Amino acid sequence: MRRKSVLAAALGTILSAIPLWAQVQAPPAPWRGAGAIPCVGPDGGVYQCPPPPRVVAVRAGRLFDSKTGQTLTRQIVIVSGERITEVGPEAQLRIPAGAQVIDLSQAMVLPGLIDAHTHMFNTRGQRGTTEGSLLIAVQNAQAELRAGFTAARDMSSHGNGYGDIEIRNAINQGRFDGPRYQVSTLGIVWGAAARNPANPANPLTSTVVRSVEEARAAVGEQIGRGADWIKLFPTGGYSFTATGQAQYPVTYPLPVLQALIDETHRLGKKAACHVLGGEGQKNAIVAGCDTIEHAFDLDQEQANMMVAKGLYYDPTLMRYTEPYMDDTDARNTGGKFRMIPIFEKAVSMAAATRGLKIMVGSGVDGSTYPHGTQALDFEVLVKRAGLTPARAIQGGTMINAEVMGWQDQIGSVDKGKYADLIAVSGDPLTDITELQRVKFVMKGGKIIRNDLTQGAPK
Repeated sequence: MRRKSVLAAALGTILSAIPLWAQVQAPPAPWRGAGAIPCVGPDGGVYQCPPPPRVVAVRAGRLFDSKTGQTLTRQIVIVSGERITEVGPEAQLRIPAGAQVIDLSQAMVLPGLIDAHTHMFNTRGQRGTTEGSLLIAVQNAQAELRAGFTAARDMSSHGNGYGDIEIRNAINQGRFDGPRYQVSTLGIVWGAAARNPANPANPLTSTVVRSVEEARAAVGEQIGRGADWIKLFPTGGYSFTATGQAQYPVTYPLPVLQALIDETHRLGKKAACHVLGGEGQKNAIVAGCDTIEHAFDLDQEQANMMVAKGLYYDPTLMRYTEPYMDDTDARNTGGKFRMIPIFEKAVSMAAATRGLKIMVGSGVDGSTYPHGTQALDFEVLVKRAGLTPARAIQGGTMINAEVMGWQDQIGSVDKGKYADLIAVSGDPLTDITELQRVKFVMKGGKIIRNDLTQGAPK
């Protein structure tokens, strides 16, 4: 039964990735309603058909090649419909007759950015409603896209059940403009205490498991409902001992964590592990969790193990070096101990580890980190962790695309890939903060924002 539900979910995911115009049902014939013959959506509702695919030529004064980390000059990008059909020097590439020309000759063009750790839903408060949460999530998704993030990996729905699947599917169906999303739905947590029948679990929050069997079933349920990733929590919060030693409680027993990850892989998906340090962090690496999130006290031995296992590191550095972290530590330790220096040391060590692939993920959640400002993470990775600007941008494009299994679709400006492009006025290789001032955004050949070309739609 579970296998059937997983197959059905996989089919649904494939269909949801097809543009709405390719999924439409035949309109009523003869059409007796208002206006021209419309298109019909999956829900049976009619809507105005999108315009036919068009050819666009983008003149790029400078073009960042995310595969090599180099900048090319005076390039032409030809787009037909959603895809890039040609890329090359303007002296060698002819612009097709009748193509719309977008002149970005005074700008730098880059592939659309990818945020590998977002939360499109804000944390749901006690007075929050499903309807209100959904509207806020839509607004957050739109803010991310306008900031140049044309794709994202959403790392749990923050108490909003499977709402992230609905948002992902709505974007894929063309209901509204937002990033290309992969989602992780509820997340799975460990329950040390026995269940209380008088206090049933909230179906909108993380799934609680208490055994290997329950762990495998929870993974199957979430993937069957449409999850692209399984979000796991091998450690709890952190605290300091009286002598300043950071300690991190372990949650899942290792056999349970291993079962969670193995079942995820058996069903063809990947797992992301929220870890802060200690034994739970090491367990996540030993068990082969695909992406290690945060890892405040990552050490060289663990980093080397990640390289050997082909795991990826997503530090979310900005999110956990914000001033509120010091405020919390000051309250809890009387100002004696701080986590930020421990974390910065770990990320700097990771940046210097040969072969370790560092992702760019913000942890943006609508509480301490507003949606649409995630380019701050590029700056902090350069200025506080020691990545070069080129490597940071590669992390937020090619490496993130690779993690998501979309390296053949996005992450670089190449023939055959989606026409996901952004542009900035300056040069982020000399001033990484330029990514915080994105002026042009195209997703799948559609111009979302253009503050560079006079008279262009904004």
